[in-house]
Amino acid sequence: MKIGISLPLTGDFAEPGKGIQEGYKIWAEHVNAKGGMLGRKVELIFRDDASDPNRVTSDYESLITQDKVNLVFGPFSSRLVIPAGKVAESYDMVFVEPAGAAKEVFEQGFKKLFYAAPAIAGDHYNYLADYIAGLPPDQRPKTAAYASLDDPFAQGTAYGLRDKLATAGIKTVADEVYPPETTDFAPIAAKIAAAKPDIIVGGTQFEDSVGLVRALQELKIQPKLAAFSTGPTLPEFPAAVKGAAEHVISPVGWSAGSGFTGNDALVKSYKEMFGGEANEDAANGYTVGQVVEAAVNAVKCVEPTKDCQDKLADHLRRSTFDTVVGPLSFDDQGRPEQAHMIQQYVNGKVEIVLPEGSTAQTAKLVFPKKEW
Repeated sequence: MKIGISLPLTGDFAEPGKGIQEGYKIWAEHVNAKGGMLGRKVELIFRDDASDPNRVTSDYESLITQDKVNLVFGPFSSRLVIPAGKVAESYDMVFVEPAGAAKEVFEQGFKKLFYAAPAIAGDHYNYLADYIAGLPPDQRPKTAAYASLDDPFAQGTAYGLRDKLATAGIKTVADEVYPPETTDFAPIAAKIAAAKPDIIVGGTQFEDSVGLVRALQELKIQPKLAAFSTGPTLPEFPAAVKGAAEHVISPVGWSAGSGFTGNDALVKSYKEMFGGEANEDAANGYTVGQVVEAAVNAVKCVEPTKDCQDKLADHLRRSTFDTVVGPLSFDDQGRPEQAHMIQQYVNGKVEIVLPEGSTAQTAKLVFPKKEW
């Protein structure tokens, strides 16, 4: 049973792309240890799209028409998911993807795309927005600055929070968008410094989150709260920002200690196979596998025919799935119907700080943050 996957294993999104690949590999290992799906061993066929939307298109064309794969799994990043999803849709293939959360993904009219994570980009910070809006007026921040990678997902996370905070009366005093090739973040940090915001929000991946934090730290900007997407969820982040991680916040769809279905096995296998601690990207890849596996086992088919793929899509649309990120269900656009947790570095350790009162919470949110 062949599954075709294109991932950004080089280029701008290489770091998270490799994490997604690791999650896919662990899932395949677990499935094959159980005898495969429908009694057939799983073979993953990977292509490296080099973070290029044109290459991801040709990769999926090739996987479907030349490699004759049974199924396709999605790449990383909304920038790659949209063109890849168009190819899958044109061949009537179900397209479960781990990292295409921007609202634009769900405005393409896809009928067979499903985003296997707790929430779309604009909703990632919902718990944090509620927390800030619920602070007493004399403690509530008054101003916020935003810096975002020119990427639908990254901007979606930052602007989802921006819009909710604006509704709560928090004024936007800076709003910077930078291209993916940006390496010098000093000019952006200088503009933020001049605005003197209470809150700094970065719509980021990994390298740019590190670049922004280090540039802000260099200028000794001292916000009351600093939040960045994706980067802080990776274990490399604290070392990369050289001691500036304390109290940095990030939305996170997965926690190592959650106890959700398959999570302990994922954490254990990640350490055995890759020699480190599992991360959210790997969990997102693994989740795609769990969702597709459940659908295949339920409808008892895995052929690249319209009839089989329609059955799989119908099952995905009407079911709830137990996964390492918790229960997942999808609306009629393929959007997940759950929410992201909020993590924070507290005393050098990643803690789940929101939602308050949930079983996942491991510490109270620290506000205001420690000075850089």
